[in-house]
Amino acid sequence: MSKSSAAKAEPAQSKDAFVLDVEKIRAEARQHMDEGAVTSTYGADREVVLKLLNDSLATEIVCVLRYKRHYFMAKGIHSEAVATEFGEHAAEEQEHADTIAERIVQLGGEPNFAPDSLKSRSHSEYKEGANLIDMIRENLIAERIAIDTYREIIRYLGDKDVTTRRMFEDILAVEEEHADDMADLLEGRNG
Repeated sequence: MSKSSAAKAEPAQSKDAFVLDVEKIRAEARQHMDEGAVTSTYGADREVVLKLLNDSLATEIVCVLRYKRHYFMAKGIHSEAVATEFGEHAAEEQEHADTIAERIVQLGGEPNFAPDSLKSRSHSEYKEGANLIDMIRENLIAERIAIDTYREIIRYLGDKDVTTRRMFEDILAVEEEHADDMADLLEGRNG
């Protein structure tokens, strides 16, 4: 190969080369503006994701209600510290509900706050608990349910909806902390 032909030869593109068709992306962005954050590269089934999100929203609302009841109903020795924990968890569960509702709207859905169907859509149950130990146990059970269901949702989402998956990963981390808190309280009451 002569020196002049070597200078004109273009480098061979490997099959793993990153190629970005900006003009195509721009055209599609203009064409489908009414779909908001959901672009043609969104890989999940949006209706399935919206159902998972609304069921998780119901779960978080039920958890808020249960923690709030336990906050106000905690009685007995050590109840002040336990009630404080319940109150903090209620506030964090409310933050989760708000985050989930925001994501539903971003995906073009409507958050379902209908009280008549909360119980049937929630992963966890609303259990009042007869005493402080029962309340702690019920909250621990509910946290464990949330942990397992959110792990399954994270697994399902994979790379199909990274934003929703990351949101659930963040929520999951807090739910694990809540479960640990409840287990510590239970250990402290039984020990």
